[in-house]
Amino acid sequence: MRKLTYYVGMSLDGFIAAPDLSIDAYPISEEFLKDFLVGAYPECLPTHVRAALGADAAPNTHFDTMIQGRTTYQAALDIGITSPYAHLRQYVVSRSLTESPDPAVELISGDLVAKVRELKAEEGGLGIYLGGGAEVAGQLLDEIDELVLKVYPVVLGDGVRVFTAAFGVHSFSLDSTRTFDNGTVVLTYSRLKG
Repeated sequence: MRKLTYYVGMSLDGFIAAPDLSIDAYPISEEFLKDFLVGAYPECLPTHVRAALGADAAPNTHFDTMIQGRTTYQAALDIGITSPYAHLRQYVVSRSLTESPDPAVELISGDLVAKVRELKAEEGGLGIYLGGGAEVAGQLLDEIDELVLKVYPVVLGDGVRVFTAAFGVHSFSLDSTRTFDNGTVVLTYSRLKG
């Protein structure tokens, strides 16, 4: 059984982006970039960013499949990129797109939970990277097996929340904590079973 991991950056007050959807407020140091973003999770960088950092040949270490929401995908479309994670199998959750802008990107417009369960049941392969956004993460909250939270040392006050979901208690266990010179802390959690 493959696992679904919500790998996401956030502010101290629980926002993954500013109200205008930007993530410019998050500080990135050389250590954090090299040791974590490129060194530990290179497949979570868009293909064009991997190439710019000289990491385009880095092997996928955790994931071979990516799911993202329509708003997250739009950021790539806005700069003319229709296949932002060409090194992964890509899915975009959308009710507004009727046709994929790229043959390498499959749209999910129907039952998202059923599709994720189908992907998780596949034999072999690496895990599934849930890259955002908040609504998609909220819809998949019961399916998320692992959280990798990059907590940046900033407070935004408003913006896009980590999850948009109805109230409910979902318990996770802290597996690891990693601290970086820029004050960023990466917290990894596994869903508690039962």
